[in-house]
This record gives sequence, C-alpha cells and structure tokens, in this order.
Amino acid sequence: MQQDSAEPIDLAGIVADLNTLLRLKTTVIGMKLFARVADMEAIPKIRRPSAVHTTDQIVSMASRLGWTVGITADDLVGNQCRAVIGLAPQDEKWLAGESYVGVWHGTAEDARKRQEALDVVPFGQYQALAVSPLVSGRLDPPDICLVYATPGQMIILINGLQYTGYKKFEWGVVGETACADSWGRALKTGEPSLSLPCYAERRYGGVPDEEMLMALSPAHLAKAITGMKALAKNGLRYPIPPYGIQSDVRAGMGVSYGKK
Repeated sequence: MQQDSAEPIDLAGIVADLNTLLRLKTTVIGMKLFARVADMEAIPKIRRPSAVHTTDQIVSMASRLGWTVGITADDLVGNQCRAVIGLAPQDEKWLAGESYVGVWHGTAEDARKRQEALDVVPFGQYQALAVSPLVSGRLDPPDICLVYATPGQMIILINGLQYTGYKKFEWGVVGETACADSWGRALKTGEPSLSLPCYAERRYGGVPDEEMLMALSPAHLAKAITGMKALAKNGLRYPIPPYGIQSDVRAGMGVSYGKK
C-alpha cells in the first residue's frame, strides 16, 4: 500500500517544519503495511511485542515513546484491531459484532450497522504492520503519517491542505473503533482522514483528551506544510491569538483583508 511520489520526500524536514509551524507535543509517526513478515522484521531497530496489545497501544509506542514497532495478527488482542488494518477477515462473524451488543450498542442491529460503517483495509494482501517516528526514516516511506494535534493545531493543518487545490473535507464518526476513521480510512483510500480518538484509543493508547488524529500520506503532509508556510506569510499561523470578544473587530480584520 505504498504511496507513489514523483520524488523522494524529506521526512526529517517535514517533521521539523511541522513542529515549527504547529508546536506539536506528540511525535509524528509513520505506519506501513507489509505483504511479508520478513520484510517488516528487516526494519532496523524494530521491536516485536512480548505481550498482546491493541493497535492503539502499538501506535502509541511510536508516538508517545519513540519506538519502532512491528506486529502481526498474533500480537493483537482481537479481530477488531486486526480487521481494520487488513490482518483478519471482515467476515459474517465480524460483521455481526456480537460482542458489542449491550456494551457499545443497544441492539444487534445497531452493532452490525456500526461494523458495516467501518473503513477497513481489505483482507488477504498483508501479513504485518510497522509504526515508527517519521523522523527516523525507517519505513522509507510509510504508507501514511499520523499527526496528533489539538483542534487549534488541526484546523491550521487542514487550512494548509486547502490552500491550493481546494476541496471540502467530509469525515465521519463511527464512534467506538475510531481508528477506522483515521488509519483505516487513510490506508484504504489514500485520502487525509481525521478522527476523534475513541474510548479505546484514550484508555489503552493513552491519547490525551485534547488531541485529535489526522492520518494522511507523506505527499499530503508535504502539501499541507507548503500551504501552512504560505498562510504564515499571510499572518495566519499557530498559535491563534485571541482578539478579544468585546473589541472593535475592524482593526483586526483590516490586518488580513485591508488591502483586498
């Protein structure tokens, strides 16, 4: 599922620019799927779990601890985590979602609707996955990048993506299993994918209350940075300084639009 690019992307440079532009507190990471386990295990300094985890935990080992971690289906706690990244079949048993009835949903029909709504990687092509800090360059290149950010940081990132080649982004919220909204959707479609991290991501992955997650290809991230640099030259940058809710707005608006 490797994203093609016309020329190599400077991943370390991307991270430096992103941290300068958004002042992120969480490590930007890459994620990559592998058709062969041996190729994943060949990554320099790869760590392999000795216990059973959720994918959320594996992702946070990279984003919170700075580790490079590789997994197969056997390292994950169940088929929900596995199926989202294409390491287990999305079969009838999985689609039924019986274990969620009376937990996350009131009826079997509701549980099935949620399962059917998830964006997932098709089963059968991949055997392993790895995550690593983007600056390490070990995934060379990753399929997608994962950026954790506050809402204020995230809207500037989105504005950067929209600076040229504008398109309206329309994202969904599946509720629990929100990883399908982020890395599941981005791996499946190649499109930038925003999510509100769910209960499991916060409980098991340690994602703080204030953070959202954007999953996007290296090429899209490079585009966002180009856009954010242009916005910064126009005086539109992070952090966004509050103007004052009782102030005369014309002076502030005049800075951005006075010459238009």
